[in-house]
Amino acid sequence: MEAAAAGKAKVVVVGGGLAGSLLAKTIQGDADVFVVDPKEYLEIPWAELRSTVEPSFAERSLIYHRDYLTQGTLVTSSAINITENAVLTADGQSLGYDYLVIATGHAVTSPGSRAERLKEFQRDNGKIESSESVLIVGGGPTGVELAGEIAVDYPEKKVTLIHRGPRLLEFIGEKASKKCLDWLTSKKVDVLLQNSVDLGSLSDSEKSYKTSGGETVMADSHFVCIGKPLSSSWLHGTILKESLDNKGRVMVEKDLRVKGYNNIFAIGDITDIPEIKQGYLAQKHALLVAKNLKLLIKGSPVSKLATYSTGYPIAMVSLGRNEGIAQLPYVTLSGCLPGRIKSRDLYVGKARKQLGLNA
Repeated sequence: MEAAAAGKAKVVVVGGGLAGSLLAKTIQGDADVFVVDPKEYLEIPWAELRSTVEPSFAERSLIYHRDYLTQGTLVTSSAINITENAVLTADGQSLGYDYLVIATGHAVTSPGSRAERLKEFQRDNGKIESSESVLIVGGGPTGVELAGEIAVDYPEKKVTLIHRGPRLLEFIGEKASKKCLDWLTSKKVDVLLQNSVDLGSLSDSEKSYKTSGGETVMADSHFVCIGKPLSSSWLHGTILKESLDNKGRVMVEKDLRVKGYNNIFAIGDITDIPEIKQGYLAQKHALLVAKNLKLLIKGSPVSKLATYSTGYPIAMVSLGRNEGIAQLPYVTLSGCLPGRIKSRDLYVGKARKQLGLNA
């Protein structure tokens, strides 16, 4: 472990996802920053599905931590415990901290190597290309966007989307859900609502899928796009075990300090903030906590910290390369206009610029 720079506060950021990476990038000139992440790269999450149909797109959306962490230290491992003054890692390190930020988000199973992640996209793309029909399980934003990407890039393929709930995109309003369903139907995607399949019975060799509604769906390949659990189970054995709510979320104050602590913050999806869990909001958390850390490092009292407030739930869902659904404060839009806002570049250029990289 590298020694802390003389006179500099030590900040440990656990989690190198969208929020953790932006915070580390923003604070690294003001503190001695350590990022703990099992992967050697950051993945811009909303680019994942485009990369599945266009693997080369991932070259810009998979970013080595070292590319933005120019003044900090990357610890390529997982955090396994937190004490009052240190983070313990799976590879045996003890990282002392003055300030700690929890940014572990949702649990992911991506490989630690960027090269291996690129190969995963190539394999998934090959699976789509070799299939005449594709089954997608899950009608949240991931399933819907994957269905849209395949329907646009491979219009000759039969796509079936199965969703357990009564409508697609249940995290946003009914009007936006209906517009999405209409769009998918217009692209000849079969949408089966209030249906499910036994995930335990799925296999790569299976071609016939029985739904809970008694229907049989034939498909050459399948993709499971259901929500991932929060990456907070490891916190149950730490000093933060009393800071978790009954859903495993970290309870935070309005300034995003973990309740009960003046030097520990939490940002991103893992917090108990009552809002839609979206990437741009995680980035807002990161920038606010970066501001607050700078204040604390300069000696400002906790009472002077900036606070976070939730706004109207805005949501953007891409539908292929050129169209999308936008739920805005006073209107819901669909078609090419929201497509121009998000779908073409998927905000990848913007996210890269925030990290100080070329778009």
